[in-house]
Amino acid sequence: MSALSAPLGAFLFESLHILGGMGILSGRILKDLFLGRFYLRLVVEQVYIIGMKSLPLILITATSIGMVMSLQFGLGLEKFGGKMYVPKLVTATILREMGPVFTSLMLAARVGAGIASEIGSMVVTQQIDAIRALGTSPIKKIVIPRVLACLITLPLLVGITNFVATLGGLVIGTTELNLDANFYYLKVLSTAGISDYVSGIGKSLFFALFISIPACYYGLNVKNGTKEVGSATTKAVVVASILILVGDFFLSKLFWVVERWV
Repeated sequence: MSALSAPLGAFLFESLHILGGMGILSGRILKDLFLGRFYLRLVVEQVYIIGMKSLPLILITATSIGMVMSLQFGLGLEKFGGKMYVPKLVTATILREMGPVFTSLMLAARVGAGIASEIGSMVVTQQIDAIRALGTSPIKKIVIPRVLACLITLPLLVGITNFVATLGGLVIGTTELNLDANFYYLKVLSTAGISDYVSGIGKSLFFALFISIPACYYGLNVKNGTKEVGSATTKAVVVASILILVGDFFLSKLFWVVERWV
């Protein structure tokens, strides 16, 4: 037991330390967001880097999700004569779960790693210290534009994922499952409600924070030279992915409770 308690205690202490550090960083972001100059140009630049450059990856992922889900649901339900339920199942699953989660995981892998390595390299080369020496807050000039860009782009990318994935499901439904295209289209329209869109887009706002804040935190806390940049990048992606997957359950529960009371 003692051999297990020591590593477990160290893991819990490290987890609390990381959560506390990210909480402090979040507080500084909220504080600096409304003070002093707002760097709109930097936000627009990050929106392009995070959003437009991630679009090809998101399109490939979305198409694959829609086609695979439609095929798997169709093959499974065909045994019970339930192929006509494929459009409803695919649409609801994409809008509420697969669209936001897979888009966020792809962005965590690409954007989270990029932010952590970029900021970590700036710390190692003392660019962060130079920004402080010029009297500018690194939080305001480096962190806030990236966090805001994630908050802006991720919901838009989730919307694109939802559309493309649904279209991919339609293609497989008509070509492989022999479903009528008009039937599939009408079932999609009848299934997709406001609550489905709100649930998916609402999750994406939280996921954007789960991606950007750990990436900025690990990037800013690089201390031991260039060797730690790679480690910080890996940790940022792992923590963001865990937060997305674990947070998805609690957010699903939250939106389900809200829908019951509204």
